[in-house]
Amino acid sequence: MASFPAALPDWLKAFVLLGAAHSAPWAAGYLLGQRLSAPIDAGMTLADGRRLLGAHKTWRGLAAAVLACALAAVLVGYTVTLGVTFAVLALAGDAASSLIKRRLRLRPGTEFPGLDQIPEALTPLLVLSAPLRIDVGAVWTLTGVFMLADLAAMPLRHHPPPRDASTRPSEPNPPE
Repeated sequence: MASFPAALPDWLKAFVLLGAAHSAPWAAGYLLGQRLSAPIDAGMTLADGRRLLGAHKTWRGLAAAVLACALAAVLVGYTVTLGVTFAVLALAGDAASSLIKRRLRLRPGTEFPGLDQIPEALTPLLVLSAPLRIDVGAVWTLTGVFMLADLAAMPLRHHPPPRDASTRPSEPNPPE
């Protein structure tokens, strides 16, 4: 009988890594707020007066993606090195998207369907297709599925975090 990770299809293992790389930075930001949110570009601006990447690309997000991908890789039967490499490539694709969006003069956080998903998914899947044991058809299919899933999840990302019960306004006493 095959072990759990070996029983998973390779395309699903790759998709798990993609999900970990994509969701970990968002989850870290959601949980930590502004804590540990130093931007990767250190506030650097280019000749056009715009930030290189923007405040949303943080060292915290990169660290979260690397840790989540390393753990996910081990859980699905890959090496830690493959997980770390996957995360770095995914976040490099995401950073490239941000660089382009800043040059297009889009505000940070502005959604740009396709540009927000394709480089982040395609970069690690294509570069690591051999160790992931997926072919080019699977790379493109996974990129498309990731894009559709991310677009469907977009409304969830834009909800404010729940407020702590101690900060909620008190409810008036119900009439007796």
